[in-house]
Amino acid sequence: MQQSESGGGAATSEVRLNDQPNALIACKVPEEVFNEQQLKEQFEALFRAFDPGTSFQFFKSFRRVRINFTDVLAAAEARVKLHKSEFNGKEMRLYFAQSVHIGSPRLEPPKPEKQFLISPPASPPVGWAQSQDAMPVVNYDLLCAVSKLGPGEQYELHTGTTNTPSVIVHVCEDDSSDDEDETAESSKRMRPKIIQTRRPDYVPSVNQ
Repeated sequence: MQQSESGGGAATSEVRLNDQPNALIACKVPEEVFNEQQLKEQFEALFRAFDPGTSFQFFKSFRRVRINFTDVLAAAEARVKLHKSEFNGKEMRLYFAQSVHIGSPRLEPPKPEKQFLISPPASPPVGWAQSQDAMPVVNYDLLCAVSKLGPGEQYELHTGTTNTPSVIVHVCEDDSSDDEDETAESSKRMRPKIIQTRRPDYVPSVNQ
């Protein structure tokens, strides 16, 4: 049993190592590494000590360097020993480069059920149907109660509680009196029309 268990553990660890990427990403690399050749060679020597066949890709605008190893174990060892170590007076951070390929390394179109989020929208998903607007609800009891009210009266639709306010319908009063009041107020507000002063006639001057 012990042999079988040890053999299974070795197989599991081998599978996990094979799943690990063989490349590291160095973040917040000092700008001097991209500009000075001597510092660049010293930076590369740190990782070539774990794998002589290591290659580098420098991304100056992002201050990042991709370190490609030929062996997964070398990448893991370099990450363990050099992560958060100092180089040129600054801390260096290393992360495994993640390469995600789902089904195909090419960019695939979105799934049909997600295409309605695209602007402008594409074809609707399969089985999608236009929803019909519901018929308006007419409260005949409310209409009957309001029709029986006279000008200035009110009808309580909902009694207020400690948590909700009351809803009351107020019927407007007769508009005739309001129109008279508005006419009187408008007459008071009227101002006399300002007559502009007429410009005098032009008289040519006589040179003496």
